[in-house]
Amino acid sequence: MRLHSPSLSELHAFATAARLGSFTRAAEQLHVTQGAISRAIARLEDHLGVALFVREGRHRVLTRDGRQYLDAVVAPLASIESASQALRRHHAARALRLSVPPTLFSHWLIPRLPDFSARHAEVALSFAPYQRDDPMTAADIDAWIRVGGAGWPAGIAADYLIGREIVPICRPQDLTGAGAIRTPADLLTRPLLFHTHYPDTWAHWFTQVGCRHGPLAPAADFDQVGLLAQAVMAGLGVAVVPRCLIEAELAAGRIAIALQQDPPVSVARGYHLCRPLDRPAHPGLNTLREWLLTQAGQRAEYP
Repeated sequence: MRLHSPSLSELHAFATAARLGSFTRAAEQLHVTQGAISRAIARLEDHLGVALFVREGRHRVLTRDGRQYLDAVVAPLASIESASQALRRHHAARALRLSVPPTLFSHWLIPRLPDFSARHAEVALSFAPYQRDDPMTAADIDAWIRVGGAGWPAGIAADYLIGREIVPICRPQDLTGAGAIRTPADLLTRPLLFHTHYPDTWAHWFTQVGCRHGPLAPAADFDQVGLLAQAVMAGLGVAVVPRCLIEAELAAGRIAIALQQDPPVSVARGYHLCRPLDRPAHPGLNTLREWLLTQAGQRAEYP
């Protein structure tokens, strides 16, 4: 079927110019150039085969055909605009739902959320329960923050945020007095606390700093960095953790970095913002993405 109706942009240009009696004022209201209004109306007149305006002095006046056409299209245009605004408001009002690993959530994200709320009050956030092996297919979740390095599922775009830098941690008193930690080898004399899901992190750290070692056995293992930090503060041993997850403890002097490395030791994995590409994004997702990248010190880049 051949369509006889013109484009909505041409109709809006025509209706606005007719209401204001000026192409220039129509351009100002629609945030386009006066030339864009002139070209849109010229295309509309060419499409319809009639003149819609005549010039009288400095004003544009509707012809008889123009008046009849305006009367016919003004109500449908208003209905389309109203329906579009209502739909946008409905989706904008829906909270952006995010799934975040508990340790990153409590130690890194939550302290920063007041800044996001102050800057972007129009974006309401909602948080879904975390599932470690989540396939990231839930329709009611807009984005996920997950630990990984590569090999994301098909249809998922992932932006690295933070978490690759790892540091050995101890109690502040472990850095002073007799038996203080001064070299990587000194750490081998201490009980080593492991992360249950990443048992090779200690071996990776020792290798990267050039410290030879034999088989490494955990004095204890914990499945969350927060628990590792608590164990270190309690004096159970030393641990190696992502630096971003111990900011508060470092600032308060409850934990110390046992040995500073320049450049810092890093691992391939880290926290990534993951978002599905096979469905329309939440209106606030790009705002959150850019804010997260800024907070993490990363630059927003688009594929």
